[in-house]
Amino acid sequence: MSVQFGRWNTDGKPVDRSYLEKVKCAIDPYGPDAGGSYSKTGISILYRAFHTTKESRRESQPHITESDAVITWDGRLDNRAELLRRLGDTPTIGATDISIVAAAYEKWGSKCFAKLAGDWALSIWDAKSRSLLLAKDPIGTRHLYYSIDGDQVAWSTILDPLVLFADKSFALCEEYLAGWLSLFPATHLTPYIGIHSVPSSSSVVIQSGKPTVAKYWDFDPAKRIRYRTDPEYEEHFRAVFGEAVRRTLRSDRPILAELSGGMDSSSIVCMADTIIAGGADEIPRLDTISYYDDSEPNWNERPYFTKVEERRGRVGTRIDVGSRQSFKFEVDGDHFAAAPGSRCGGPSEFGRQFAACMASQENRVVLSGIGGDELTGGVPTPIPELADHLARGRLITLAHQLRVWALVKRKPWFYLLSDAAREFFPSTLVGVPKHNRPAPWVNPAFVKQNRGALGGYEDRTEIFGSLPSFQTGMRTLDGLRRQLACSDLSSDLPQEKRYPYLDRDLLEFVFAVPREQLVRPGQRRSLMRRALIGVVPDEILHRKRKAFVTRGPRVSIAAEWPRLLELCQDMLMSSLGIVDSTRFVEALTKIRQGADVPIVPLMRTLGIELWLRNLSATPVLRAAAWRTRAATRQALSQTDNVSPIASNVN
Repeated sequence: MSVQFGRWNTDGKPVDRSYLEKVKCAIDPYGPDAGGSYSKTGISILYRAFHTTKESRRESQPHITESDAVITWDGRLDNRAELLRRLGDTPTIGATDISIVAAAYEKWGSKCFAKLAGDWALSIWDAKSRSLLLAKDPIGTRHLYYSIDGDQVAWSTILDPLVLFADKSFALCEEYLAGWLSLFPATHLTPYIGIHSVPSSSSVVIQSGKPTVAKYWDFDPAKRIRYRTDPEYEEHFRAVFGEAVRRTLRSDRPILAELSGGMDSSSIVCMADTIIAGGADEIPRLDTISYYDDSEPNWNERPYFTKVEERRGRVGTRIDVGSRQSFKFEVDGDHFAAAPGSRCGGPSEFGRQFAACMASQENRVVLSGIGGDELTGGVPTPIPELADHLARGRLITLAHQLRVWALVKRKPWFYLLSDAAREFFPSTLVGVPKHNRPAPWVNPAFVKQNRGALGGYEDRTEIFGSLPSFQTGMRTLDGLRRQLACSDLSSDLPQEKRYPYLDRDLLEFVFAVPREQLVRPGQRRSLMRRALIGVVPDEILHRKRKAFVTRGPRVSIAAEWPRLLELCQDMLMSSLGIVDSTRFVEALTKIRQGADVPIVPLMRTLGIELWLRNLSATPVLRAAAWRTRAATRQALSQTDNVSPIASNVN
């Protein structure tokens, strides 16, 4: 993905050249292709390109519009033909994405954002109104951060320049860390107070030093798609899924698709092959990369991705993850990671093999199956459908579906009814689901202050308004948005990730069809499986749900046990009052002994601890803020009869 950075001194003072040189050195590795810059009194914008399409190679950015607005764009425009028709004769069919976006902005202003399909993030500097406009696509696949500090406004695709070159220290955002300890933080947050992320489907206008955040588009809960027969739904699904895949195949170099052997990745590869076989001349070669572990009987994908390779008549790159090195619980102080999700240290053996694969095949675009399982009925639960019937008073249908699902689930029907009814009550009355409860080693006072983030921002379902199944779908999508907002943009291996299952048109279809089309009793992902018969091998369509494997982390914990104990003796997270180190060691001991312990928050806790130790060697963090927050939490702990945790942050 291309990288941009901007600095606006609202008092009109020139932007320091040495400052810009440091920023340029920081962003250069992310954009190995052409670069550009724009500079006027009090404003400087830097751009580094990462080309993935033939049109992008003809771009010149930052782009100056006819009205002298300056647009910097990082993205892929999927509905080029539609926009060109609506814009008239200018720009032409061979125009670059940025020129089409510029023409759309000139014609419709900020209303054009809702018309832009694809993955994108942009900034628009308007000297006439002395305003800065930042915006991201409805899913939020690209990063864009900003900060306002007195007379200085800065924005960037990556966090590092905003943090490292701010000439000040930052206080940590506790809600962000709490989000990392559960699922993922809210999309508008960053690890640092004072630095913000542009939310998905939103724009931020900064004028007179004040930001205004507004949502420009959202999914329509009233949209309905209803057909008389199953084949009509299946045909429609094939069409929108095929278009979603086709859009991600726009590239001037061979594309690399992750092929795990599951439904998500296999369907992408098989549909892409179908599109290419149909005579799409402009689509390049499609390569695949797969991972296997012959030593893990519950998680060996080789038999399944081999079926896809046999169908396409070509073997892809295969990486044996069974011989991978154990995770090293260590801190590399020479590498600065701006966010907990970023890795510390050099690339792993797996990363080196992946990079070698991309380099040898000249891949720049990677297709990912994220979102498929979550949004197309991969979780075989009847609760959203039953809640729909309950909320709309369809009691006869509800009774019938309760009987059918009770037989499939081997569960009394009144338990299912109770589960559906619980969706409409607040957690204070019905309790917090087990999977949303904070890990037992998290300090209770920290839980009390950050309950929403630690609970995954779960809200109760509203009985009036949109269908409960629509609300469930939007909560799932918001979780994926948070996950993407935390994804790591690496300078070691520049690449552009694309997500066919997060195509806006495909999601609109999925949210608009009846829930019983997606999931049926005994038929997980019913619509997708029916629609892709003949496209995807039967062995994939009818395979059981893939196992979730935790063997790797358990082996790593056992192998690194002495160093882990040393790490836990003086945890910074304990000093901050976030974690009870004694209880954390108890959890590590249990998992080493084979007990059932929540592995994801455990690994997240270790990751944040290492990240904090890495940051402690830099002048980035404001130690006074650490002490203040830790002292406040000690007081809360004592008030709640919780053992206080002493602060030892220097």
